[in-house]
Amino acid sequence: QVQLVESGGGLVQPGGSLRLSCVASGFTFSTYRMYWVRQAPGKELEWVSSISHGGSAIAYAHFVKDRFTISRDDTKNTLYLQMNSLKPEDTALYYCATKDSGSYYYPGQGTQVTVSS
Repeated sequence: QVQLVESGGGLVQPGGSLRLSCVASGFTFSTYRMYWVRQAPGKELEWVSSISHGGSAIAYAHFVKDRFTISRDDTKNTLYLQMNSLKPEDTALYYCATKDSGSYYYPGQGTQVTVSS
């Protein structure tokens, strides 16, 4: 059974930083491309970043490029998202995800990020 457990969110002032973590189990983490996605209240789910198995291919949504950094530690089955220079518009529930038949699969509860002064 695939499990993805996110942590690391919180309340931070604009310009602050947070590091999200996602511990994976129930599948061979090292062989999967992984994603961070987010959903703000009243808005659709949106892709934030992705990293290939092995970490050689990384991509970011334009609205987080140069501020967020995705990484993975396959020895710990853990995905990370370092978020710097946070903006109020980054406020959302953040999930880590895989893809299943082309759709995001995010079985965890997510971690809330709130950026506010």
